[in-house]
Amino acid sequence: MLETSARLLRLLSLLQIRRDWTGPVLAERLGVTTRTVRNDVDRLRRLGYPVEAQTGIAGGYRLGESATMPPMLLDDDEAVAVAVALGAASASPVEGVAEASVSALTKIQRLLPSRLRERVESLRTASLPLPGRGDAVDLDTLVTIAAACRNTEQLRFDYEGHEGSATRRRVEPYRLVGGRGRWYVFSWDVERDDWRTFRVDRMTLRMPVGPRFTPKPLPPDDAIAAHVSRGIATAMWRFRARVVAHAPADHVRARIPVSLRIVEHGPDRCEFTVGSDNPRMLALHLGMLDVEFQVVDSPELAEALREVAERFVRAAGSTDE
Repeated sequence: MLETSARLLRLLSLLQIRRDWTGPVLAERLGVTTRTVRNDVDRLRRLGYPVEAQTGIAGGYRLGESATMPPMLLDDDEAVAVAVALGAASASPVEGVAEASVSALTKIQRLLPSRLRERVESLRTASLPLPGRGDAVDLDTLVTIAAACRNTEQLRFDYEGHEGSATRRRVEPYRLVGGRGRWYVFSWDVERDDWRTFRVDRMTLRMPVGPRFTPKPLPPDDAIAAHVSRGIATAMWRFRARVVAHAPADHVRARIPVSLRIVEHGPDRCEFTVGSDNPRMLALHLGMLDVEFQVVDSPELAEALREVAERFVRAAGSTDE
């Protein structure tokens, strides 16, 4: 059983990481009785921490909003995890975050005991974070977008497309997604009546933000991540083609190394859109499907397939008997 002072710090830490706790669950986590939990809650209140309690079946404990946490209520693994995360953030593409991360890491390292400082320093010196590929994103822009997501407020912005074209957009934002050195907004495009993903570094916000909106049913987080990943993978394609393959969707996914939106037409037939900067390269990749397929609407890909096929026929005919 933890000593009283250590147990109080552990109780504070638990109350901080989750909004509501029942007495029995806290007792189990601390290895004490529910009566001891009640006594410890009373001690925290006497120390000035506004721990709220509710009785009944759905009752439990929660830390009030005005609570001021003492510094470093972290166990060893949590302290190292925070330090490592701050070190990785030094390569952040968000303006101002890199400098703030280094400053915060310096302060935290001073508070760590020597055994943890050595672990953090070993990880820091052995790690080399790769800088993001995208242009730097203004921190105020990220904060504004995050607030609009939280407050269900529309965003209005000018958007620069891949080819330099500019459009004015009005969206209902739902999620900020970070990945591959860039930030993206997953949102409902009001004008196009569909889900869309936008790169934050290509957005110029028009203030103030728009009116409140009624949130739509949101896809699961894994579906959102797949949607954004698919958009990232396909946004740079110069050539696109709709293809019908005479094979199950799983067969196609296993052989094409990008996230595809595949429409299944049966157990042995599916349709998908794929692309590339080079139609000949795309033709070669489709040949590796090792199944029959038809190109629906890409004359560039159809021509590339003919050229590749003729080249292969000539190569086969030139083989010595």
